[in-house]
Amino acid sequence: METKTFIVPHDFTTVADNALNHAIATAKTLDAKIYVVHVVPKEKGIKEAEVKLKEILANIDTTVTLIPQVRVGSIFNDIGHFAAEHSSELIFMGTHGASGWQHLTGSNALKVVTHSDVPFIIVQEKKIKPNGYDDIVVPLDLNKETKQKLAIVANIATYFKSRVHVITPTETDEFLRKKVQTNILFAKRFFSERGIEVTTTLAPSSNFDKEVVKHAVTIDADLIAIMNLNKNSFLGTIASNDEQNIITNDAQIPVLIMNPLDSPYGGSFMLG
Repeated sequence: METKTFIVPHDFTTVADNALNHAIATAKTLDAKIYVVHVVPKEKGIKEAEVKLKEILANIDTTVTLIPQVRVGSIFNDIGHFAAEHSSELIFMGTHGASGWQHLTGSNALKVVTHSDVPFIIVQEKKIKPNGYDDIVVPLDLNKETKQKLAIVANIATYFKSRVHVITPTETDEFLRKKVQTNILFAKRFFSERGIEVTTTLAPSSNFDKEVVKHAVTIDADLIAIMNLNKNSFLGTIASNDEQNIITNDAQIPVLIMNPLDSPYGGSFMLG
């Protein structure tokens, strides 16, 4: 069986260290290897970056294979390219405030995501629990593309024995309300058939992004799964404050985010 590969962009900050810890926890029993990647703008920065990266990895006690890589380019393009070259299945990336790696805040994190077919788990300072991602919140709306994330969520939930919590916006229009109910039934069947415990919740459609985070806080969730749907995002236009607010939520809950793929459900993260 081919070894699974994860990517962790690292900018020598503590939030990048935390992203690496999340990746290690996920990779442990999958025998996955992790490429820890630092991007420099010019070749003259390669040697110094290589030394720093090796020092960081030398101090990590883990059985997971960690491979340091320094690449010349821009994080906005090259992380996605690197992941594609190495057939990676997940990218774990830290996001932080106005200081640090090319000001990688919420909006810039979305730019990195947009240039990759590989799903991201974006983390802040919140550490991963010993049991991993016990509870995963999955916002589900009327966009057909949002169903694609269910396959990836199911795989992560199977690995960590997670509970999945589907949240959908309330609709006053009867036709739309029936479509929401259809999607809820689809999601319940999808997860139940895979032996995954699932709950469903309706929330006000107004400020739905805030309702998603509020629900995640209420149940002490460990992960929120959203889609990057560009102009058709369930949270509004891509790079809107809504998506950024979820990625950089005050509760610091990590966010799984992926771009829609051509296949019906998409996602290459497989546990078999």
